[in-house]
Amino acid sequence: MLKQNFQLRLGQKLAPQQIQLMKLIQLHTLEFEEELERELEENPALEKVKEENKEDEFSSDDSFEEEGNESIDTDFDVNDYIFDDEPAYKSSANNYSADDEEFDNQALLTEGQSLYDYLLEQIYLANIDNDDLKIAEYIIGNLDNDGYLRREVKQLVDDLAFSQSLVTTPEKVTEILENYVQKLDPSGVGARGLQECLLLQIEKKVSGDKSVTLAATILRNQFDALTNKHYNKIIQKYDIEEEDLKDALDVISNLSPRVGGNFDTQTITINQEIIPDFLITVKDNGPRGVDVIPSLNSKNAPSLRVSDEYKDILTTYSHDKKSAEHKQAALFIKQKLDAAKWYIDAINQRQNTLLQTISAIVKLQKEYFITADDKSLKPMILKDVADITGFDISTISRVVKSKYADTPNGIVYLKSLFSDSLTNDDGEEVSTKEIKTHLMDIIDAESKRKPYTDDALVGLLKEKGYNIARRTIAKYREQLNIPVARLRKEL
Repeated sequence: MLKQNFQLRLGQKLAPQQIQLMKLIQLHTLEFEEELERELEENPALEKVKEENKEDEFSSDDSFEEEGNESIDTDFDVNDYIFDDEPAYKSSANNYSADDEEFDNQALLTEGQSLYDYLLEQIYLANIDNDDLKIAEYIIGNLDNDGYLRREVKQLVDDLAFSQSLVTTPEKVTEILENYVQKLDPSGVGARGLQECLLLQIEKKVSGDKSVTLAATILRNQFDALTNKHYNKIIQKYDIEEEDLKDALDVISNLSPRVGGNFDTQTITINQEIIPDFLITVKDNGPRGVDVIPSLNSKNAPSLRVSDEYKDILTTYSHDKKSAEHKQAALFIKQKLDAAKWYIDAINQRQNTLLQTISAIVKLQKEYFITADDKSLKPMILKDVADITGFDISTISRVVKSKYADTPNGIVYLKSLFSDSLTNDDGEEVSTKEIKTHLMDIIDAESKRKPYTDDALVGLLKEKGYNIARRTIAKYREQLNIPVARLRKEL
């Protein structure tokens, strides 16, 4: 049965301007440039202020007289879109990098041959019949970017039957793989695992060298002991000297685990250097101390304005109340002028948000920007910056996402400045990044013949005043991509 009833609900909706602002805030400089150019192309009512006009950028425009303008028969007032006071609708910031060329994007286009094409060229020159060639082509097409065959042979057999209408057996596919594909250059291609990849490479080394022979034997028979660095077990197994094992390990270390790594994964690749979003300047004022001054990259502070030509057109159409075509054109102009105003306001807010956020970060990490020492980093989380700026934590997260700052000591990823805190033995809060720096220093200085275990690292950090549990050491070590002591051992 159909019924009508009333329901009262509370809800929140984001205005289009808010969505546009959030989108702009999280863009880094290069993306922002691309977004700005796209908007300029799509909206003819928006234009950049040319260099020669920047001095008059904030002067009043007296060329438009509102007197005598008659509103056309629409649902808006034309006079609202004829601007005598332009500054409210322009984007400009006094705080930005003066050097516009310093961070020019340098995009490099490189074209090269893919691994797939290189292998096909070779297999077409091989003495192989048509059906076997189809199988070889299919195997090559299933290799990953590193040159490995990650799929099971049985799956290839099924795929060949369904997609190529070619009935074959696992034994036949394995034969083609081992006798043709794995014989192609580069050595190691078509391997089904790391061990097979290294063996394929070392077996092609025509050499009577004792170290090469020993390396091949170890890879074939003692691969698990090798990967786990059980060197004593290998020495006892083959009754060799430590120097002999060291020579064999040198041979193995020169083999490539990624034989496809030297080939392009696609025909064209684009490499772009990092463009900093902020510029951090350290100024020594002598007795008055040191100032750390943050600013925006000039590419983040474009000078925009509403098109004078569109205002002229709107003024002309405002005198014609009868023409349907002029009325439709005026509505179109209204839409574009609205979009231009919203976009300029959004860019103004973006600049303000970025500048306030980097200023708060500089305030909290002033000592780090002066010394460039990770040990001087203070604990800082998104909430700390949000408390200073008054912005929401999600806004701060969008600002620091994918953003970089150019400092006197190099380019810094903003997100790397954030870290949790721990309390040392003196009761002071220290950054977890400071502890990780000490941990790396200790491991770098350890004897690689007898590296420190996690329990030993706990004791060494405790001597420095950091009372940390072993599981925390293990977590930090994994975050720093440092293996366990057994795998750090060297001869």
